[in-house]
Amino acid sequence: MSLSKQLLILISALFLLIFGVNLILSINNTRTYLETESQSHAQDTATSLGLSLSPYMKNPSDPTIKAMISAIFDMGYYGEIRLLDASGKELIGLANDKKAEGVPAWFIDYLPLSPAVASSEISSGWTISGVVYVTVNPAFGYSSLYRQTQTALYYSLMVLAISMLLLLLLLRMTLASLKRLDQLAQQIADGHFETITPLPWTSEVKSVATSMNIMSQKIKGTISALNSKLEMTAGKLLRDELTGLYKKSVFETDMNHLIMEHGDAFLQIIKLDSLPELVKERGSDAIDELLQKVAGLLRKQAQTYPSSAIKAYRFYGGEFALLIETNDMAQIEAICQSLSDDFTELGKHFGKPDLAHIGIAPVNLVETPERTLIAAQEAYEQARLIGANSYHIRAERRYARDISAWKALVFDCIDHARYTLIYTGKTHAYQRHGVIMEEAVLQVRDAEGELVAIAPFISIAEKYAKIVDLDKGVVQQVLEHIRTSGIQHAIAVNLSTRSIKNAEFMSWLATLLKSSPVAARQLVFSFSAYAVCKDTDTYVSFFYSLHQWGGRVMIKRFEPQSMPLEINQQLKPDFVRLARDIGNGVSQSHKKLTFAHTLQEMCRLMDIAVLAESIQSDQDNQALNNIGIVGASRQ
Repeated sequence: MSLSKQLLILISALFLLIFGVNLILSINNTRTYLETESQSHAQDTATSLGLSLSPYMKNPSDPTIKAMISAIFDMGYYGEIRLLDASGKELIGLANDKKAEGVPAWFIDYLPLSPAVASSEISSGWTISGVVYVTVNPAFGYSSLYRQTQTALYYSLMVLAISMLLLLLLLRMTLASLKRLDQLAQQIADGHFETITPLPWTSEVKSVATSMNIMSQKIKGTISALNSKLEMTAGKLLRDELTGLYKKSVFETDMNHLIMEHGDAFLQIIKLDSLPELVKERGSDAIDELLQKVAGLLRKQAQTYPSSAIKAYRFYGGEFALLIETNDMAQIEAICQSLSDDFTELGKHFGKPDLAHIGIAPVNLVETPERTLIAAQEAYEQARLIGANSYHIRAERRYARDISAWKALVFDCIDHARYTLIYTGKTHAYQRHGVIMEEAVLQVRDAEGELVAIAPFISIAEKYAKIVDLDKGVVQQVLEHIRTSGIQHAIAVNLSTRSIKNAEFMSWLATLLKSSPVAARQLVFSFSAYAVCKDTDTYVSFFYSLHQWGGRVMIKRFEPQSMPLEINQQLKPDFVRLARDIGNGVSQSHKKLTFAHTLQEMCRLMDIAVLAESIQSDQDNQALNNIGIVGASRQ
């Protein structure tokens, strides 16, 4: 029950009690007053009548006596008037049994009036000649008391209603500030650090609001500082310290994303063949200078062709790569020729005419990134055979399986549910020593029983709009596995962006989660950080809807280059899982440890659980435990 209702009920009860007591006291006082007045009136009448009859009591049969008594009695206020002689004999007796009109019987029974009876002795000279008794009719008293009670009740109810209305308005004004405080607390919990302005006028609430504002700004400042620290650490993790180019781990992520997006691109591998000889002949400063100049040449290509997304990487030693998002073969030729000329000039400067060779291969969208990398390596070997600082472009796309075969395989597997799920990567909690979740991983085999690469399978399914049916089937299989195997922990299920954009799928998912407590409690829907970053608005809407239905969500493969960290404040996922490359080696890398620790601190403030994936060494596992990571899977 809300505070406003509690206060309203409490104060209303007090008001009712006060008005009730006042009403009862008012009625009792009125009744006492009427009884007193009736008694006084009866006594006055008896005394007056006794004095009036005194001269005529010498002759009790005198008609004037009866006429005088009847005149008084006919006024209607009296229930009975009796005249007795000195011996006690009744000379005259008049009675009136008139009832109170309009007064309910229950009122008379509940508030009885004592009958007012008075008497007066009548003297004739020095002797008592008779006694007159006067009884007042209570009907008039009941009528007056009933009218008075009605009036008091009506006015009391009117005052009560006005008081309640004023009380309600006052409570609304007072509690509006508390409602603003509650909204601010909810905003802080959701990662939005606002302040209350203007401050409430109630001193106590104003003090609380001021404290809330200070707390909100401090948390905002803390998260901002953590964000800056994460960005700085992320930059160091992403880029090679010597050349400033991206590392190989970034390349691998970019390749996976490119394949999932069906983009046209070429991979260019550059190797400095003369580097081993230069290491022997020259010092480290000369080698560093050479590597930095090569990095400068690669960056120049990105500036020369701004319309194409060109990203440069340094793998290790003298091995570099360019990822060029274009399908323009003439542009690829121009880039290769330009680099070949640049390497020739650079080789002269270092006394090595044959400095480097370049191998180029198209990114194969229906094969794994590893096969594309192998194709570029083969092209590089061909370039070495051509001549000094030469290049070779492997223009043809050799597919182990052509697009039509892939399409047929995908449709057949999804339509007939010819796929299986394996459950891997049990994430164990560090503190509770129990399993938090494991992940459902799709496996598909072709007609020969060979495992099919999942990345191109999913890519083709998305391209031909079969991914929605696949996601539904996977969710249903996972639920069946939970029920039949008695699973108690959560299971992470991957969903595609196309599915959560599909209205029919969203309606199906809402019905499932609302009707199945198991689904809402144990399914954790998983998305890569890169996919979330590519379509943030869609995921913000989906995460919000999912939480309204009681579901949970995880952002996986979280790494520095995957998404801006402040997006977490908009999405508010339940779990964030670090990329494998971040978790492994964390005990030996200050940069990785700083990144993981800072992310953990920021997520803790937003009530997000941070997990790690496929941790290999005990040292890394212990390091993650020490910085507060919730749990990790081991490899």
